[in-house]
Amino acid sequence: MNINRLNIAAGVLLAAMCCAVTCTTTGCKQANATSSEVTTHVASNDTSATTSQPLPPLAGDESMPTGARILLTVYPDYVKDYKDGKLMMSDGTSLTYDDGKKKSFVELLDDADPEDMFAFTYDLNSWTPGKMQDAGRSRCEALFKKMYGESASQVSRKLVAVRWPFGQATNSGGVNKNIKTVKFTSVNGANKQLEKVVAELEKHPELHKYLAQSGAFYWRPVRGAKRLSAHSYGMTIDIGVKFSDYWRTQSTNENANIAYRNKYPHAIVEIFEKYGFIWGGRWYHYDTMHFEYRPEILMNAKRVTSSEL
Repeated sequence: MNINRLNIAAGVLLAAMCCAVTCTTTGCKQANATSSEVTTHVASNDTSATTSQPLPPLAGDESMPTGARILLTVYPDYVKDYKDGKLMMSDGTSLTYDDGKKKSFVELLDDADPEDMFAFTYDLNSWTPGKMQDAGRSRCEALFKKMYGESASQVSRKLVAVRWPFGQATNSGGVNKNIKTVKFTSVNGANKQLEKVVAELEKHPELHKYLAQSGAFYWRPVRGAKRLSAHSYGMTIDIGVKFSDYWRTQSTNENANIAYRNKYPHAIVEIFEKYGFIWGGRWYHYDTMHFEYRPEILMNAKRVTSSEL
């Protein structure tokens, strides 16, 4: 199945707009693909992709960094303003947007500020990730904890059951068809976007064998690191584990050369991306069963991509 790439652009746009409602040609910051220091720069605010529809206007004014404006746009219930280099949060606190540090690749993952989340550009135009290009793996823990919860119990209180009719993977490699829901966060309307993914996936029975879920919420550190996994926030789902590939089967060193592998149909990825989810298979350090609700990463991708396939 071939899903028109222009539909994805519209879907990302709708995902961002839905998030705003339910919750009320260069990169934004490109990383130098080296294992030592990563140098970055911020794109001008008028950089945008050529799409079939105009992108939604960014919140804030043009004096603000593009990444800050994107966060104001897609997370309006939590990120309220940008002043004096800080994101102003809905609870009255603030977060420094850019700590001013030059960071190695690993430091961009382990010690990310909000600006670092835009250090890599999510590439919608290639199915083979560039070396050390991991758009979305940098997550500012302080920001995510403000939105999704500071602890496992806080995150749990915001989880709701989302219909997942494709079953749950079992330890024996089978599928338990009796489990037809998955717990997912209601924060930022993420559960509503996952419901839209399900509705579209149901129309394609040829994809269903890949869709047994292996869970969403699990408060834990990333394997081999101290930073929290995206699963800790309840806005990430793993599917089709028996078809999955993971970079750590080749090396445990983040700076190692990794050969890319994937068994998932691209059609599944395009449906998830249409509704604001990024795919771990678009990372150099790939995790192909991983789908994570990150509308800010996709909005940035659309604004810095110069053409559509």
